[in-house]
Formats: sequence, C-alpha cells, structure tokens
Amino acid sequence: MDARTYETHGNGDAPSRQEPFAALPANAVNWIAVWRRNYLVWRKLAIASMFGNLADPMIYLFGLGFGLGLMVGHVDGVSYIAFLAAGTVASSVMMSASFESMYSGFSRMHVQRTWEAIMHTPLTLGDIVLGEVIWAGSKSVLSGTAIMLVAGALGYANFPSMLLALPVIVLTGLAFASIAMVVTALAPSYDFFMFYQTLVLTPMLLLSGVFFPASQLPAAARAATQVLPLAHAVDLIRPAMLGRPVEDAVLHVAVLAVYAVGGFVVSAVLFRRRMMK
Repeated sequence: MDARTYETHGNGDAPSRQEPFAALPANAVNWIAVWRRNYLVWRKLAIASMFGNLADPMIYLFGLGFGLGLMVGHVDGVSYIAFLAAGTVASSVMMSASFESMYSGFSRMHVQRTWEAIMHTPLTLGDIVLGEVIWAGSKSVLSGTAIMLVAGALGYANFPSMLLALPVIVLTGLAFASIAMVVTALAPSYDFFMFYQTLVLTPMLLLSGVFFPASQLPAAARAATQVLPLAHAVDLIRPAMLGRPVEDAVLHVAVLAVYAVGGFVVSAVLFRRRMMK
C-alpha cells in the first residue's frame, strides 16, 4: 500500500510516521467490523472448518487416550484419558489460534490484499490487527470448548468446575493469536510458518504437560516451561476440568495476559513497518 495513502488516511492530516501510538487501534470498537467480516466469510464454510479444527485433537485424545491409557493406567490420580483431555483442550486452542493468525491472516494481508481495501475505510491498521487477533481467538475458543464438552459428556471432565476453564480458553486463544500475528508480520511467504511450527509449537506441545506431567522432565526443562504460554494454560485448564484447586493462578493468568497484550503490540508495530514499505 502506498505510504502516502496510509499516512493521510482518516482525518486528512498527515501524521508523522514517528507517532508513538500510530500502530494502535483508533478506538475500542472498530475491530468489530473486521471480526464481523471474517465471521461472514467463515460462516459459509463453518462445518468444514470446524471439522478440520476438531479432527486432529480428537484423534490425539481418543487414539492416545485409549491406546496408551491401557498401558499407562492412571496419572496424577486420574485415568490417562482424563489427564490427556485437559492437555488436548489447551493444545487445540493453541493450534487453532496459531493457524488462523498465520495462514488465514497472511492470505488476507498479503495474498488477497483485503487489509489494503479495509484501510480505505475509517478503520486503521491497528483496528485490523486487533480484529484479526480477536477473530483467531474466537475460532480457537470454539475448538477448545467443543473438546471440553465432549470430555465432560464422556465423564472425563468434572461438571460444573470445568466451566471455570472457559475464560482461560479465551485468554489462551488471544495469547497464541497475538504471538502468531508477530510471525505473520515477519513472514515473506507461507513456507516461513513451518519454522514456527517445527521450532516453537511442536517443542512447546511436548514440554508443557499435555501428554505427561511436566514434573517428569529434567530440572532444566522444567525451568524452561515457566516461560511457555501453553504450560501456563494447561496448569489452569487441567485443575478446572478435574475439579481440583489451581496453584499460582495469578501467575499463570499474568503470563498469558502478557503474551496476549505484548504480542498484539509487537505485531501491530511490525505490520505498520511492513505496510509502510
């Protein structure tokens, strides 16, 4: 997009590129238009989209849960499939939010140039980025909630305490959507996302207590998990689903909130630099 078009957009005055808050949303409600636009497009393919988001985590849940569960038996005082269900909810939210922010977000930004069209309206780039983050988070909430309800219906989650996991699922979705938007802002092509999937998402999946207790890891690995957002999400979601008290809840929520807010701000700045080229 032409830099002059972006700079004079809105009130007709030409703000400096060095304005400290130029990359942030214009107000607190403009993002709704971006969210609604994405929702109307997604609605046409909602069934296929939901099936794709749910198939992989469901295969992990039942394949590993019933397969390994027969050999493992109980973990932390519950059946292995009940232990795995909570981890699957968290990992599903991570994957759904990340993929939507990366592949779909990149398509709208770079390939389809939808963002450029939207920026000819009263919406700013910051509004678009915020709308994309919240949209990706919304899709991940659907995936995580669906798996949690299935686990609850089959007796692998405690009702009503599992409802306490809902706000955590929302926050987790926003955190991973924001982080993935940073990756999208840096990506020259779709191939770039493979690095993030292989070097970040996959190790995080294995180190965050999804498939086995993180306490079984070596001391150095346990220390590393303290900075992983998925580990904090699992530590909040699993107790809620199993009806147990949560330890260090404030810390877990704070870490996820930092990733959500910090990731959004960094991605907004990076997108502004990219779109101004």
